[in-house]
Amino acid sequence: MTRKSRPIAEALVPLQQRFQQFRATHPPRTKLPDELWAAAAGLAEQHGVYAVAHALRLDYMGLRKRVAGSARRQRKQAQPRFVELIPSRLPNLDECVIEFESAGGAKMRIQWKAAAPPDWASLLRAWRQVEE
Repeated sequence: MTRKSRPIAEALVPLQQRFQQFRATHPPRTKLPDELWAAAAGLAEQHGVYAVAHALRLDYMGLRKRVAGSARRQRKQAQPRFVELIPSRLPNLDECVIEFESAGGAKMRIQWKAAAPPDWASLLRAWRQVEE
């Protein structure tokens, strides 16, 4: 049975030429630059890991791990850092509690007993300056 080569997607052709150029100018088994791996992972998300790995002569599992890693980073970056909830009308507050937690794990809790809440942004800014 003869093996038929599959047509390469037009988007893969420029990257395939970059890989060929890199391989022609470097000794065999030279580590590929992260820039080429990142470009291959980006195309693999669109065209599939197998198709890109086969067309670019890459390790399938290595490319698959990089695609999964980039998806994980994107999900992690998409999470909001700060969420401010603004009520439609200001309630009459007798007491409020403000809690901050830094990425390093430091926590601050403020219990405020007054009719109006404090300036949250100023409190957060002051806490960050002291933390640094």
